[in-house]
Amino acid sequence: MFARLLLFSVLMSNTLFAQEKPYLLVGTYTSGKSEGIYVFDFDTNTGEHKLVSTVKASNPSYLAVAPNQKMVYAVTEDAAVTKSGTGGGVSSFSFDNASGKLTPVNEEFSGGKHPCYVAVDKTGKWVFAGNYSSGNVGVFKVEKDGSLEPVHQVVQHKGSGPDKARQEAPHVHSTVLTPDNKYLMVPDLGIDKVMIYRFDKVKGTLKPASQPFAASMPGTGPRHFDFHPNKKYAYLMEEMTGTVVVYKYNEGTLKKLQRINALPKDFAGDIGSADIHVSPDGKFLYCSNRGSANSLSIFKINSASGKLTLVGQQSTLGKTPRNFNFDPSGKFLLVANQQSDDIIVFLVDHTTGLLTDTGKRISVPNPVCIKWIQ
Repeated sequence: MFARLLLFSVLMSNTLFAQEKPYLLVGTYTSGKSEGIYVFDFDTNTGEHKLVSTVKASNPSYLAVAPNQKMVYAVTEDAAVTKSGTGGGVSSFSFDNASGKLTPVNEEFSGGKHPCYVAVDKTGKWVFAGNYSSGNVGVFKVEKDGSLEPVHQVVQHKGSGPDKARQEAPHVHSTVLTPDNKYLMVPDLGIDKVMIYRFDKVKGTLKPASQPFAASMPGTGPRHFDFHPNKKYAYLMEEMTGTVVVYKYNEGTLKKLQRINALPKDFAGDIGSADIHVSPDGKFLYCSNRGSANSLSIFKINSASGKLTLVGQQSTLGKTPRNFNFDPSGKFLLVANQQSDDIIVFLVDHTTGLLTDTGKRISVPNPVCIKWIQ
C-alpha cells in the first residue's frame, strides 16, 4: 500500500512539474556570442529559470513549435550560396521532453534570402517561411518523422513602396495562419500590404484569396500580425510608423476598423516597432518598439468593437526589444532585448494590463524569439 502511495505521489509530482515548469525556447542571432537555440526550464510560479540545453544553428532568429510539441522549426536567416540557390534555410529539430534537448533532423533551402519568420499549420503537416530580402513565401511539406521536404511552393511578391531605402522591393516579414487554418496572412513591409492567401491543407498550396490583400498606408511597413482569441479581430504592427491597425476578420477577409499610434504623441526619436500580441484573456494588446523607444505599448481592447485605447508605456529595461511572449500561465510576459543580451521577466496585472519588473533576468546572447513547450 505504501509503495502505491509513493508511486502516486511521484507521478503527481512529475505532473505538477510538467505544468509548472514548461520549457522556454529562445532563438537568436549568432553574429555575436550566441551558439544557436537555447532551452530553459521556466517556473510559472516564481519566474525563475534554469538553462537546460543549447543546440548550434546559424541565425535561428525565429522558431515555430509543431502542434505535437515534438518538433521545432527554425529559420536560418542567411543568404548563402548553396546547391539549391542563394538564400537561407529552414531547419527541423526533434525535441525530447524528458531531457529538454533539441536534436537537428534536417535543413532545406528556404526558397529565398534571409528568412525571418516560420510557422506551422495546425495539422503539423505544412511549414511556411517568410523570406525578407527576396520578398517571397516558401511552403514545405513535413514528413512523418518531422523532417522537411524540399520547398514545395514559392510565392513571389511584387512591387515597392515610397521609402526607396527600405521599400525598394517586397520584404515579407511574417506568415500567420488564421485560427481556422484556412488562410495565410503575410504582412509585407516593402509593398505596404498584408497579402491574403487561401491555404489548401491537402495539397499544401497557396493561392490569392477572394480579398487578395489589405493595403496599409504608404510608407508604414507592415510587420507582425496577431488574432484576438475570439477570432473576430486581427491586429497589425506597422514597423516604420509605429502604428497598429485593427481589423474585423471574417472568412479570409480583413476590414479596417482603426489605426492608432503605439508611441506617445510627443515621441521624436527613431521608430522601429516590431512584435505584437493579444493577451491570453483577450483584454489587452501589447507591441514592442525598438529604435529610440525601447518600450512596450499597452492597449486596452474594447470587447464589443475590438478597438484599442492606449493605457501605458513600459520600458523594456534593455535595448532593441524584438519578440516577446506570455508564459503558458499568462502570469508573466517575457521580452527579448536583442542588443542588451537579456530577456526581462515582467509580471502582468490582469486588471490594468500594466507590467511590473520582477527583477528576473535571463542572460542570452542576441535573443530574438521566444517560444514555449509544455
